[in-house]
Amino acid sequence: MLTRRYPISITEAQAKINQVALPTKTETIPVTEANHRVLAETVTAPFAYPHFRRSGVDGFAIRHEDDHDYPHEFKVVGNIPAGSTFHQPLGKDEAVRIMTGADVPSDAGVVVMLEKTRELADNRINIVVPEKHSNITEIGEEYQTADVLIEKDTELNPGGLAGLTALGVQTVTVYRQPRVAVITTGSELMAPGEPVQEGKIYNSNGVQIPYLVRENGGVVTNVEQLVDDNALLQASLTKAIVENDIVITDGGVSVGDYDFIGDTARQADELLFNKIKQRPGSVTTAFVQDNTLVMALSGNPGACFTAFYLYVEPLLRRFVHQPSRIKKVQSRLAAPYHKTNGFDRILRATFTEDHGQYATYPNGPDRSGALSNLQTTTCLIKIPHSNRPIELNAEVETWLLPFK
Repeated sequence: MLTRRYPISITEAQAKINQVALPTKTETIPVTEANHRVLAETVTAPFAYPHFRRSGVDGFAIRHEDDHDYPHEFKVVGNIPAGSTFHQPLGKDEAVRIMTGADVPSDAGVVVMLEKTRELADNRINIVVPEKHSNITEIGEEYQTADVLIEKDTELNPGGLAGLTALGVQTVTVYRQPRVAVITTGSELMAPGEPVQEGKIYNSNGVQIPYLVRENGGVVTNVEQLVDDNALLQASLTKAIVENDIVITDGGVSVGDYDFIGDTARQADELLFNKIKQRPGSVTTAFVQDNTLVMALSGNPGACFTAFYLYVEPLLRRFVHQPSRIKKVQSRLAAPYHKTNGFDRILRATFTEDHGQYATYPNGPDRSGALSNLQTTTCLIKIPHSNRPIELNAEVETWLLPFK
């Protein structure tokens, strides 16, 4: 017997997922492993930076008192390579050779660029013209002790990691990435490497979903491929729900005899939805069981791809206190689309941008099982449900996809 489903809009489905409470879990990791992780605690400077006076150029350090009457002759009394120091007092008309980044003597007030000097005999130089600036970075010029280095809820990048390392920070506390199990179902599925068999297809979603999860900040703990067997599915789901923050399934969500996920969803602690007013992917289902969110996506690769970006990507980002990387804009439908539909149609598309104005172009087949355009799709566009074809150049809701 078929169970009646009550479809909700895309916006309602997104809101229901957004209302699911997510656990905030943190971990402390080495800075060397923190690229693109999100800080759970603000990091402050443990000391002033720089912590010594640094030369900004290769040249000669002289006293303020001698910085006049050019050209001016000086005696060179020392040499300071980067990493070295010079503590001998500077006398009248004395200079020390210094390299970029080296420690400037405390009584030096100016570093004159090498290009503005002329070498003379007997360790003497002639400074030809004065400097407009001191060319010295003073102690604490960039950070004072306890200044904020990077605020919490910031996604770290290589530049930020360099800054933390320069201040001696070795570990950071970050939000733990969501743990995600992927379960693909269907007796028709073949594993990569199996010989082609009539009536069967290779499990493309078994590759697509894990990479989409990893690319968008999740940690894939396990990928399973199951035949259509309810006992196997329930055993795998039970284990995955206990061990993960999110479980993603594909297949088994329609209304056929082997669509066991739909039955499981209706018996869950909380059914969020099991039908959405969209094509493809209307059977996309979400439910909560034992405080773990299960996202049940269509087994068709095009529908799976679409639903991932509409519902799963924002969820993964929310686990680490970050907004979705998907950019939602309005665009002009720059190529004709003639189909009508009782549900909103989500098309895979490409876009161009000119001075902040977007034009979008349907990108090949829009069937739920089509996958020839997944590589080249850069955005999704919504064709509102209607009994009349949408007009060319109409304004359409558009999602610009990350990493595309």
